[in-house]
Amino acid sequence: MAKTPSNNPSLMPLSQAVLAMTTNCDSITETDRVATIDAFGRVLAAPVLSNINVPPFDNSAMDGYAFDAQQMVYQGTSFALCGSALAGRPYTGTVPTGSCVRITTGATLPEGTNTVMMQENVKVTDQRITLNNDVMPGNSVRKAGEDIAIGEQIIAAGKKLTAADLALLASVGVAQVNVVRKIKVAIIATGDELIEPGKALEFGQIYESNRYALHGLLSQHSVEIQHCGIVEDNLEDIQNALLKAAQSADVLLTCGGVSVGDADFVKQVLARIGQIDFWKVAIKPGKPFAFGKIGNAIFCGLPGNPVSSYVTFEQLVVPLLNKLQGIPVNNEISLIAKCSTPVYKRPGRADFQRGVVTQDEQGTLWVTPHAKQGSGVMTSIANANCYLLLEQDQGNLPVGADVRIELF
Repeated sequence: MAKTPSNNPSLMPLSQAVLAMTTNCDSITETDRVATIDAFGRVLAAPVLSNINVPPFDNSAMDGYAFDAQQMVYQGTSFALCGSALAGRPYTGTVPTGSCVRITTGATLPEGTNTVMMQENVKVTDQRITLNNDVMPGNSVRKAGEDIAIGEQIIAAGKKLTAADLALLASVGVAQVNVVRKIKVAIIATGDELIEPGKALEFGQIYESNRYALHGLLSQHSVEIQHCGIVEDNLEDIQNALLKAAQSADVLLTCGGVSVGDADFVKQVLARIGQIDFWKVAIKPGKPFAFGKIGNAIFCGLPGNPVSSYVTFEQLVVPLLNKLQGIPVNNEISLIAKCSTPVYKRPGRADFQRGVVTQDEQGTLWVTPHAKQGSGVMTSIANANCYLLLEQDQGNLPVGADVRIELF
C-alpha cells in the first residue's frame, strides 16, 4: 500500500533523535583491567594482537599415520612404522624416508613428514602400514598460523566480548584484557499511583514494573545499575531525587512524568536544573521521550506506560549506551515477512508493533500482530517474538503484504 506523507514538526523523527543523542555524548575513556575469564559482555577498550601463531606448529587433524609425500602417494604404498607422536608428547627424531609414525589428533607433525593418512584408510601388519586409498601431499595437516598469524589483530576495539571471543583470547595466551569501564545507570520511577510488588494494592494503585523490565534490559549491557526507587509526583521530591542520582550516574533514566499531564513534573524539573535537548519523538509507542542533561549525567525521560518505556529503551537508549562504550554503530538485522492479518497504522510515527512470526513448510515467514497493541499491554511484548517495523509514513497493510520485522 502506498505511503501517505505526514508532517508534524513537533515530533522529531526517530533516526534524527538517535543521531542527536549519540552526537551529544562522548565515548567513555576510562578502562578496567580484568581477567579474560571474567570479561564476558565487557567492551574491549583496545585491539588485541596475537603474540603467537595458531596453531603454533604443524599438527595432525586426524588420528592416523604421518609420512613424507612429495607428490601423490598411491593406494598400496607401504611404510615402515618407526614410532609414535602423541598430543603433548611429540616424536623427537627425524622420520626416515619410507617410514611413518603413528600420530594422534593435535600432535606435532614430526620432522621428515608432511602428510597424514587417517587410520581408517590404512592396513597395519607387522610394523608396516599399507594405504587403502590414494593421498595428496599435506592431507589432514593443520599448518602453523593457518588460523591466526603472529601480529594479527584478533579482536578490534569496541567489540562486546562473547564466549567465543574469550576462547579466542585464551587460545593466544591472553590472560587479562583492557575493557571500557561499566556505565553507571540510575533508574527512578515516578508516580503517586505506584507501589512496590509484594505490598497490598489499595484502590487506585498499581504495581511499579518498569524498573524490572529496565533492569533486565540493562543487564544485557556492561553497566552498573543504581535503583533509586519510586518518587511521588511532587516537584521538590523529584528535583531532589534527580540531583542526587545525577551526582554519580553517567546516565539517568526516569519512567513517567514526561507527558503533558498536571502531575507530570519531570520535564519541568529538567528545565529548572538541567537542559532539554528534545522532547517528543515520532515513535509509537513512546512519543513523550525527553533527552537532556543534569550536570554531567545524560538524562533520558522514558514514558510511564510499560510498553512505551520498553520500546523507547531499546530504540533510543541502547544506541546511546553503545556510543558511550565505543561500540560501532551497527544496524539491527531485519527480515521480511508476510502479514497473516491486516496491519492497521496511521502515518505520522514510526510504529513498533508487537507480533509473532512463524515459518511455513515452504520457508516463508508469516507475522501476526498481537491483537492488543496498547502502550499499557505488556503481554503484547511478553507473548511476542518480534517487532513489525512500520516506517513513519507507512499506512495500513493488507494480508500477504511484505513487512520488515526484527526478532527479539
